Amino acid sequence: MNNRRNWLRQIGLGTIGLGFIPFETFANPLAEDYVLPDFDNSPILLRSNENPYGPSPLARIAMTKSVNNSNRYGWNLESELISALAKKNNVADNNILLGAGSTEILDLVLQYTALKKGNFIMAETTYNYWTAPCEKLGLKKIKIPLTKDKKHDLTAMLKAIDADTKMIYICNPNNPTGTICDREKLVSFINEATKKVIVFVDEAYIDFTKEQSLSNLVTENKNLIIAKTFSKMYGLAGARIGYAIANPATIEEIGSLKSSANDSVGVVSTAGAIASLQDENFVKQVNSNNEEVKKYTIDQLTQLNLTCIPSYSNFIYFSLENYKKDYFKQLENHNILGTKIYEENGKWTRITIGTMKEMQLFIAALK
Repeated sequence: MNNRRNWLRQIGLGTIGLGFIPFETFANPLAEDYVLPDFDNSPILLRSNENPYGPSPLARIAMTKSVNNSNRYGWNLESELISALAKKNNVADNNILLGAGSTEILDLVLQYTALKKGNFIMAETTYNYWTAPCEKLGLKKIKIPLTKDKKHDLTAMLKAIDADTKMIYICNPNNPTGTICDREKLVSFINEATKKVIVFVDEAYIDFTKEQSLSNLVTENKNLIIAKTFSKMYGLAGARIGYAIANPATIEEIGSLKSSANDSVGVVSTAGAIASLQDENFVKQVNSNNEEVKKYTIDQLTQLNLTCIPSYSNFIYFSLENYKKDYFKQLENHNILGTKIYEENGKWTRITIGTMKEMQLFIAALK
């Protein structure tokens, strides 16, 4: 028995008694026989505003190492990430709620809003994939047109509030237009609107700007909810990790709609997020690359007589009104995946900013 225990220590399994089952009995396939599933990465992907440079080097190391802990719940890691996010956003731990991407945060907020029925207000055009469940839960959608320069019309949104309005959604910077609200005007809007309704600000792309987050407002404002994500700047779209920042009382109410408030994010994703927050050099490099490639792409599109909206994000909104070829056929012929027409009037579409090589191929495809 002593020899067996010594042998177990030597191979790193410790003393686990007579319950030890040799790994061979599980008939696991050899690593070299495992084929990675096809994640459809052969086309040039310029459709979903993903970070083309992948997760940061520190995140990759952390995620690889954390795989071995995937048999355990990540409660300690969750607490560590929440504290790191609170510090980054200058709030307390109880101002943070984790989610499987900011999509889950959106879903939770719409469920919370739908408890009282009524309507919600949003821009037309903005990020809207979350609105179908809203309407199925009994909320009526009120759409407010963008201004001529493709920005949120905050004045019109404020006037649209009625007795049945429960929430206003602001994507800032806005997807798909890439425009941003003037901070002073947005703060004034929030202060006024939250006297009556919840204002939900989606800051998925704020890291691509020099703008300050609105997180400092949540301490005193129970009707302001901010969503953030690791999907864009940090390159963790497939890892599905995001979070909400709100007043502690609001966080508690939203979190109560989940069976366990912060448990929807896996160990590997959490480890990657913690490491990402520490890799400031990666963020600086991604921002630098994004600005360089964005300038190149806008310059090239302008030379093709295509109107572009100034972008505060990692994508470009431009008009195909003057484009004489079949744009989507050109993309298809060159194995590039773009998006769609968001506004028929002007034939406005969006393209994600990839690497310089990818955008050179994109421009070549248009020519």
